[in-house]
Amino acid sequence: MDKNTALYIHIPFCKRKCAYCDFPSFAGKESLMLDYTKALCEEIDYRVDKKIDTIFIGGGTPTYLSLEALKLLKNSMDKLDKSKDLEFTAEGNPESFSIEKLQLFKEMGVNRLSIGLQASQDTLLKALDRVHNLEQFLKAYNSARELGFKNINVDLMFGLPNQTVEQWKETLEKVADLGVEHISCYSLIIEEGTPFYKMNSKGKLLLPEEESERQMYEYAIEFLKSKGYEQYEISNFAKKGLECRHNMIYWNLEDYYGCGSGASSYLNSIRYRNTDSIEKYIYMMEEKNNACIEEHKNSTEDDMEEFMFMGLRKLKGISEKEFEERFSVPIEYIYNKVINKFTNNKLLIREKGRLYLSKEGIQLSNQVMCEFIL
Repeated sequence: MDKNTALYIHIPFCKRKCAYCDFPSFAGKESLMLDYTKALCEEIDYRVDKKIDTIFIGGGTPTYLSLEALKLLKNSMDKLDKSKDLEFTAEGNPESFSIEKLQLFKEMGVNRLSIGLQASQDTLLKALDRVHNLEQFLKAYNSARELGFKNINVDLMFGLPNQTVEQWKETLEKVADLGVEHISCYSLIIEEGTPFYKMNSKGKLLLPEEESERQMYEYAIEFLKSKGYEQYEISNFAKKGLECRHNMIYWNLEDYYGCGSGASSYLNSIRYRNTDSIEKYIYMMEEKNNACIEEHKNSTEDDMEEFMFMGLRKLKGISEKEFEERFSVPIEYIYNKVINKFTNNKLLIREKGRLYLSKEGIQLSNQVMCEFIL
């Protein structure tokens, strides 16, 4: 049976960089959009030679690309060998979802949208340095529905500066009431090198207490379940059968291509990483048709670790049979001690040939997962 293969496409442009973001994305580089997209299409045309099951255009802000650049990208997408039941996601920020761009995405084959809302209160959005407000989000969402998009994800964040549990509840209610198919709920992580990191180190960020943040997460799980959303991964909730198949490819440690600056690939146990710099990416693609700056052949131990800590993100965890088929060794030969430790203290559950995090284990997932590093 052919393995599933995914394609991730990175668009590194943003109108403005959010205060918490440490992704390889940049504001003020609009003049490079066309040259970048030409280089990106070169890479896609040259590298992607397998049938593709899922595509995800992420960023940055893919919807910030000019129409001219998006048309070039569409030409590359048209040439790909795609599965009949392809899942094709485009991500974007509300203020840049114009009717023209949405129509072009539709023509490109996009059948799933991911809209970054983060919070429903304009005061919180402003504090995050988001360039949109709630009204713009609702306008983008309604436009997408009118154009026939039937599978929409909304990204939300909790644990934000000055955010109350009540505000978080209000955000969840507003989004669930729209009837979106998928909701991602991420807790804010203060990443080094971001404006939030500097503010936090100077004591200028008023972050919710750990207890409030735990309450927000637990409320999201219970509330979304009551609204018909099934939690299938630590941060992700979906209506039945509408889980994000693209992300499942990462969590199942299957093959994927990453094209664009800062993108990573995982193919036949080899990890590749492209340069983060837009300028360097364009130059390297023009000069040698390759922007890869790092190549690492995973050892069997590397693959075992990744299989475990990516797989344990899923609510149904990992299959012991699949571990043995993949690595030709029973899981207890490698992880007996750590499995016993966490099943004894009830952070891991082992039943019916599967291993998965308990409710308490999810709360302490980082603590559990790091012990699977060999």
